[in-house]
Amino acid sequence: MNLPNKLTLFRIILVPVLALVWLFPYQQFGIVLPSFEVGFISLPLLNLIVLGIFALASFTDFLDGNIARKRNMVTTFGKFCDPIADKLLVNTMLLFLAVKGMIPVVPVFLMLSRDIIVDGCRMLASQNGTVIAAGMMGKLKTVLQMFAIIFVLLNNLPFELYGLPVADILIWFAAFVSVVSGYSYFSQVKEFVFESM
Repeated sequence: MNLPNKLTLFRIILVPVLALVWLFPYQQFGIVLPSFEVGFISLPLLNLIVLGIFALASFTDFLDGNIARKRNMVTTFGKFCDPIADKLLVNTMLLFLAVKGMIPVVPVFLMLSRDIIVDGCRMLASQNGTVIAAGMMGKLKTVLQMFAIIFVLLNNLPFELYGLPVADILIWFAAFVSVVSGYSYFSQVKEFVFESM
């Protein structure tokens, strides 16, 4: 197994680690995690720990793709697992943040629905001998989601100090780009979808 694929697998492994850290019942074990004050903003240590794991996982996404392209190490396994790793990482975090009330449910619903529809489009396309490559809008969507999650975990710092809702804007913009890119994928397979109505 080459290095990019190892990095992809490492990213997948970090998802349950994230879940364990986020969902662990610290209080039941008498563990009190402190919070830090930045101006008038409280920043829990748990957010920072999760942010560190998420940032590491996100960096492997950037790293494995660059290494695979530069060293001509692109594999079928990588093409298959890389988008799965991205969706597992990002969607897991989006769900955790929505359940905790840190982000609205509606944009998360839109982004998750888009991913399900796109996966269906890709399966339908492959059954008809067509390969749908990841487009720039899809890649932009992932980048926006990752930055949005980072700023949500930081409680919108440093922008919150100036009253700028950057984290909220990023979440909604990521949802918008997600829907637009989802329509782009769907438009490539709609002839297959409607051919036997």
